[in-house]
Amino acid sequence: MTGPIAQEMRQLLQQAFAPSALDISNDSASHRGHIGDDGTDESHFTVTIASAAFTGKSRLERQRMVNRALGDIPGQRVHALAIRAIAPGE
Repeated sequence: MTGPIAQEMRQLLQQAFAPSALDISNDSASHRGHIGDDGTDESHFTVTIASAAFTGKSRLERQRMVNRALGDIPGQRVHALAIRAIAPGE
């Protein structure tokens, strides 16, 4: 079952990037009891996204693009977000 934050992230990323591949992994269970665990089971995620929008962009630019698309989710509603953003063919 996917929680509401993961569903919202998927929708926002699909709208912003029309990705050819998108995987959102909820890593919260491995961080239970640690700093940043808010008890919602949606505090830590890894996003792997492939989109033509990342072509010619640096790793930092890609991460900023993803963070911008997610609005207030990273850092406010989610404690930790690992991002792997790639262009087609990478």
